Order: sequence, then structure tokens, then C-alpha cells
Amino acid sequence: MRPVCRMKYVVVLYDGMADYPVPALGGKTPMMCAKKPLFDSLAKRGTVGLVKTVDDSLKPGSDVANMSVMGFDPLKYYTGRSPLEAVSIGVDLRDDDVTLRCNLVTLSDEERYEDKTMIDYSAGDISTAEAAEIMKSVQEHFGNERFTYYSGVSYRHCLVVHGGTTDLGTMTPPHDISKKVIGSHLSDSKNAEELIEMMKESYEFLKNHPVNLKRVSEGKRPANSIWLWGEGKKPILPSFESLFGLKGAVISAVDLLKGIAISAKMDAPDVEGATGYIDTNFEGKAETAMKELEEGKDFVYIHFEAPDECGHRNEPENKVRAIELIDERVLPIVLKSLEKYDDYKIMILPDHPTPIVTMTHARDAVPFMIYHKNKEVEGVESINEETAKATGLFVERGCELMKKFLSEDV
Repeated sequence: MRPVCRMKYVVVLYDGMADYPVPALGGKTPMMCAKKPLFDSLAKRGTVGLVKTVDDSLKPGSDVANMSVMGFDPLKYYTGRSPLEAVSIGVDLRDDDVTLRCNLVTLSDEERYEDKTMIDYSAGDISTAEAAEIMKSVQEHFGNERFTYYSGVSYRHCLVVHGGTTDLGTMTPPHDISKKVIGSHLSDSKNAEELIEMMKESYEFLKNHPVNLKRVSEGKRPANSIWLWGEGKKPILPSFESLFGLKGAVISAVDLLKGIAISAKMDAPDVEGATGYIDTNFEGKAETAMKELEEGKDFVYIHFEAPDECGHRNEPENKVRAIELIDERVLPIVLKSLEKYDDYKIMILPDHPTPIVTMTHARDAVPFMIYHKNKEVEGVESINEETAKATGLFVERGCELMKKFLSEDV
């Protein structure tokens, strides 16, 4: 049933914002330290609580967590991360295709591949243009009737294995092993042998690739290896509109979120200058989202990757700043634009924690805030992990939060 009046719904998703106490921040979390007057103002007049976005049986990734926040039960619909990214890139997947995320990474220079260290899971934030040249070489070197490599954004790319298997053992996400020796994190499954060999071989020809030689000469990190992980099969998501009766759009810089949107028959417009990091085009993403509402959408989901990236990189000050920048440069545009509507609701939350102290994802429950223009309530003075917990409101299954957000009771 479609909502009455000119109700609009907005989700602002701070990827990886939740955290544990950080010694470098005086034992506080980035949410506690960040100056976020607009977010806190909404929290004073909104519903605040905790939500568990990742079931204990699933890995705590942005794929599972964002699907959950969007109202799709990962236990029912999740088929892997990389297929969603492949959809965004424009790959037409067959039922027997298996996809893998292909990161361009920076490894140290020990002779044996197994002895190398994961220096940088993003190859120094390699540009999309540079990465496209490298991925063209990767496809020329490895591509055949069975393997096809596709270029994505920055360090994030895709491999499609035609007639492949997802039974690959543990294909470790590279952001989980930053600064660690990689040997014990390589799958020992027989089914993964060919993939691991491609990773090893890639180092031998990428270390002297012209793009990398130029990057090294400029003091930048080389993209000297591919790293394969996140295997999965063709997505099976129902449309967002069929579940909730709303026409929606997702605004994000990353292929994963765009892939979820496309799979759920939502629009996923591109935003010039959207990078997925703290230098992203914050205003452009906010303005694009508001334009989607003005052109007839009922629901927009604005995703910001920056807090997550800062968590992975052990950058506490930048993580605090990322939270502040969304408050300074996104929320003013969103809230001013929403005032023209008879009624609106806005939900702000992270998808999962990305703790500074571990530099990877966690499955702990995260704080959420729902503000309803025509139904203000007494909330909390300042929202963070502890104040959200203190309210006693807990949503045990993340996929139920969207129903709560869209209901007339909140």
C-alpha cells in the first residue's frame, strides 16, 4: 500500500561508522568524538536504538549488512558479494557463472608469494583510469573461454568464472589482513588452486607494468597483484517496489551498492566525483538524491563509504572527520530539500562496525535513528553506540528495520 500525502523516505548510511573505544581518541568512539549537530538534533526528536544487521551465521560484510538495512533478508536472498558488483559493472551473468571480487593490491617484495605482506588492499587508492589499464593487461594475460576479467572502480574489479564453483575454501578479503603475511590466508582448497596460481602469476608481470613503474616513480604504491575473493552466484533479489510499494533509488560510489540497487529494480545514478572515500563529492550525492525525490521517487538510500575506509586504514581522526563532513555537507542539503514535503522520514545509521582497533568489519549491533517530521518523540541528547544501547530499543533482525522505518507507527 502506497503512503498517503507526499511522504518521502530517506536513509543516510554511514558505512562502518560504529566502532569500539579507540585509545587514540581517549577511549571514545568516533561517533562520540565527532561534532554532528544536525544528526544529534534529529536524534533528540527521533527514535533511537540498536539493530543487529548481520546474523551470527553470516560474515560481517557490507553486502550482507546493506541488504539487511534495505529490508532484504540475507538468509533468504544472499548469493555472494561479487555477483552484486558484477551486475553494477554491467555483466550479464549466466546461471552457471561464478563471480569473484578482484582487488588490485600492493604486496611487499619477498621472493616467495606466500611470504609477502598485504601492504595495501586498495593499491594506494589507484585511480579508475590507471586500474582500467592494468585490468586490460590482466584480461589479456589470463582471459579465455573460462575466465573473464572486468574493470570496475578504483581498486575494485571482477572475475567471472564460467561453469565455476563457489566451493573454494577460504578466499580471504584483503582488508581483513592489512599488514599481515598472506601465506596462511591463501585458500588450500583444490578447487581454488587455479585462482591462487593466477594471483601468484599476476605479481610477476604486474610489478613491471608501465602503470606501476610510473606510480612508483611518483612515490605511489603499485598495484602489483590481483587478489580474488567474495565468490558468489547470480543475484535473486525481488524488486524493492514489490516488497514495500515504493519507487526507490540508491546513491553510492561503490559497485556493491549499485549492484544491490539494480538487482532490486531501483535506480542507481552516477555522481561525478563520488570516490568512496573522504574526498568524495558529498554535496553531489546529496543533490542527486534530492533530485530523485523531486522526479517522483518515494525513497532514496544515500550511501557513504568513507567511515568504513578510514576504519580499515586505522585512521581514527579521518573517521571522525568523515562523520563530521556528512553532517556539514550532506544533511543541510537533505533537510532543506525535505521541508517542502507534507511529511518525511529520515533514518541514519551505519551498516556494521568497522573498528579502528581491528581494522576490519564486526557483526555487533549498530545504533540507528529514525526521525519523523510529523511525529516527533523524545530521543537522546547525542547519538552514539552507548546512548543508543541505553534506550533499550533493540531490533534483533536487521531486515525488519526497514518495515519499522516505513510503518505509520514510528
